[in-house]
Amino acid sequence: MRGMLATGTVVLVILGIGNHLWWLAAVALLYLYATHGRGSPGTAPPAGTGAPPDSYRAYRERRDRQAKWERRYRRERPEARRQERGRSTK
Repeated sequence: MRGMLATGTVVLVILGIGNHLWWLAAVALLYLYATHGRGSPGTAPPAGTGAPPDSYRAYRERRDRQAKWERRYRRERPEARRQERGRSTK
């Protein structure tokens, strides 16, 4: 987005050498980017991007959910536990 904005601004400035309306278009483009393009404070980053947890409580909930699934997996698949024990003794 920033690269496209910079390229568009440079093109509009170059075109503005002969016509001042292009300068106004470049200024308008930069103004729109400054007011709307950076993302408003209300927008949240997409989920699952590996971003740090919003709070410690959210981190604890994800950690506890993962531990619950791992315990269930071990309980339902005892062969995985035997393989795990075999690796640790070698």
